[in-house]
Amino acid sequence: AARMSDAALIERLCTLRGIGRWTVEMLLIFTLGRPDVFPVDDFGVREGYRLIHGLEAQPKPRAFAAIGEAYAPYRSTAAWYLWRAADRAKTIKYQA
Repeated sequence: AARMSDAALIERLCTLRGIGRWTVEMLLIFTLGRPDVFPVDDFGVREGYRLIHGLEAQPKPRAFAAIGEAYAPYRSTAAWYLWRAADRAKTIKYQA
């Protein structure tokens, strides 16, 4: 698995019952330490982006994937910061 590309792992593991794209993306980020994974279906990542940019609604996954291109090749790090923004907003009023 460590030698397979992100796309190949996602394709291969998603064939297993109960394993979806989000699950494989979390494996890539947190277990394999892949630096360029942007989980566009993750609620927390999209919520963090919404808060930071002062949007009324979260971006849709397809649009968010295009937005994420700007963070390459460090999209995993960008996702981490967006998760933190969403977590922080639970305890304070975040202003863009």
